[in-house]
Order: sequence, then C-alpha cells, then structure tokens
Amino acid sequence: MTDYQNIFTRVQVRGPLYAGVPTKGAGSYERGKDSLFFYWLGKLGDAQIGPIYLGATGVASLVCGFLAFEIIGLNMFAQVGWDPAQFLRQLFWLALEPPSPRYGLSIPPLAEGGWWLMAGFFLTMGIILWWVRTYRRARQLGLGTHVAWAFAAAIWLYLVLGFIRPIMMGSWSEAVPFGIFPHLDWTAAFSIRYGNLFYNPFHALSIVFLYGSTLLFAMHAATILAVTRYGGEREIEQIVDRGTASERAALFWRWTMGFNATMESIHRWAWWFAVLCPLTGGIGILLTGTVVDNWYLWAVNHGVAPAYPINPVIDPSIAGGAR
Repeated sequence: MTDYQNIFTRVQVRGPLYAGVPTKGAGSYERGKDSLFFYWLGKLGDAQIGPIYLGATGVASLVCGFLAFEIIGLNMFAQVGWDPAQFLRQLFWLALEPPSPRYGLSIPPLAEGGWWLMAGFFLTMGIILWWVRTYRRARQLGLGTHVAWAFAAAIWLYLVLGFIRPIMMGSWSEAVPFGIFPHLDWTAAFSIRYGNLFYNPFHALSIVFLYGSTLLFAMHAATILAVTRYGGEREIEQIVDRGTASERAALFWRWTMGFNATMESIHRWAWWFAVLCPLTGGIGILLTGTVVDNWYLWAVNHGVAPAYPINPVIDPSIAGGAR
C-alpha cells in the first residue's frame, strides 16, 4: 500500500483564509490582515502564511538581533580587508573573539573585544525579548506556556556559555567566540583543557537526553505516520474512537513493548527529554573550571575511570639490549 507511505504530506486540505481566534485583554497590537497560501510550504505543514503578529517585543527583538548580526558580520568582513570573495571563502573560519584574559570583566577597546561584548549584549537582548514575546503570545491566546519554558532551557545553556560562567571565572575570555568553526575549536579546546568533558556526569546526562529525545520524537512521528490512513494525525478526535488510529497504535506498542504511551504522555516525555538536554549540559559547563578543574582526575577519584598505570609499559625498541 505505497499510497499510504506518506513521509511527506500528500494531500493539502484547504479552507478559507482564517485570521485566528479573537484575543482578550489590553496591550496587544492589531494583527496583520494579509494572509496567503504557499503550495510548497503546504508539503511540510500548514500552507497558510499569516496573519503575522510582532508587537513591541517582537520588533525590538528583531532590531537587537539585526544589530548583533551586523556587528559580527562587519567585523568578519573587516578581517579579510573588505574583500567579498575572501569573505565568502573564509566565512566558516572567521570569528569575532572575546576579550583577552588581561581585561578580566572590564570593558576593553572595541578592536580588542569590545565589539564582542556589544554583539553579545544585543544578541542576548534579542533572544530574551523573543522569549517575552513567546510567553505573552501564549498567555494572550489562553495557551499553556510550555513553549516559552522549553525555549528558556536553551537560553540557560546560552547564558552559561557566554555570560554566567565567564563572570564566575572572572574573565570574558572564558566565553565562546562568534563563528562557526572557531566555536567548534573552542569546544574541543575547552574539553582538553579541563580533562575531557566525557568524564563530566552532567555532560553524560545531556547526551542521554539528546539521544533519548531524538528516539522519542522518531518513535512518535513514525507511529502517527503509520496510522494516518485512519486519520491518526487528528490525535484528539481519535482518542475515544474504537478500531481506528489510536487504538491500533496503542495495540501495536503493547504488542512490541509491553505497554503504551498515551496521546498526552508521549508529548510530556519528549518535552522533558528535550528540555533536560540543555539544562543538564548547562550545569556541566557551569561546574567546569569553577568547581572541577580536571574531569578525568575527578572520575578517577570517584571510581568512574581507571587511573593510568604507575609503571608504564616500556617500548622494546628503546629498551636496553634491543637490536
């Protein structure tokens, strides 16, 4: 039945353009009135674009994000002598670096880390303002604030890397540079400097939740796609139906796993697994250098990792009497 192997949306059901439910309370701007259908977007999700609502926090967030993007981009452009070809060629290797250790937590000259501080300020403001917008829009529509708090978990890790931990270490130089490969280089050097993050238990927990959330999302997505021939994508309507998608999916999981998640509990599992990934990762980063200086030695002292042998094996080629 290949007709039902719908990894991508096969049928686009369209009604009239809909502006959405009315909202209550003061403090809201008028929503945009223009909406349209976009066929290719409908291959992945809802084909309707709009109405769009930004509001004061949305506009302020975009302005701050644009300023941060411009500061980072123009500094990178200046590093290649304003040569567009070299800028594109070296883009993945260019970076806006934090101040050097000698400046501590002071404000350095622009060319020696000041631009990094300024870009970080505007980027952080843009992210926090977008969080406020997300929270307020959910409350305005009468939703729970689950999306805002999931976003806050990612913001926690971002703030630990670029703000909280550098302050605790007493130097902006401990923060992450802005750049693609330089960011990855910083991560590798950070792990080596502090004795290998693989021995950090919170790093291990973060990886567990990372892989666990991908598995949960894949299992849930596969289950719903497998029962879309019975209307399984209409989850709420299907919960009380007999002989249709929900009951078949539940029976499949009881057959294969012994028990079944509910339509609600699978989303709670996935939410917690995804949120705990940056939360535990942020704790692990925050403890590095502030509480634990070498994670390998910490692991040895706590019986997690074996110590190196006291008497290393001697290379026969350099031993006495070797021919």
